[in-house]
Amino acid sequence: MIHIHKTPLELLDDIYSLAYWMTGSEKASEELVNRTYVNIEDHASEQEIFKTFRDCYVDSYGQQAEIDIPEGEQRATTSLLSSLKRKAADVKLSVLLSEVSGLHHAQISQILDKPVETIRTWLFWGRKFIVRDSMLKASA
Repeated sequence: MIHIHKTPLELLDDIYSLAYWMTGSEKASEELVNRTYVNIEDHASEQEIFKTFRDCYVDSYGQQAEIDIPEGEQRATTSLLSSLKRKAADVKLSVLLSEVSGLHHAQISQILDKPVETIRTWLFWGRKFIVRDSMLKASA
């Protein structure tokens, strides 16, 4: 199978679409795209661009949650929350990379630095969660 490599400029629309699906906001999407492109080299590969996008998203937004944490437990809990935010963002991003950008499991695996089997599992559950969330929002 032939895979056409895109330049950073050619990926701009894909990155914006991913940003919009991840944030749900035009302003946040523009900021995320700008932040991604500020942090990449001129001749970055697709994989490097998607990895940078992932890092920028998690750093900026993650899966924001308001949780009350007792002061003595903040350090351990903060590390756990950070890990959970990254995993939730990676599951959502894996679905979007597959559905919006049309990437294959192996390509997503390289971008997220996870085994292909993990990506397959994330795609299965991530699609279910996205459909369920869409149905809940539509009924609200």
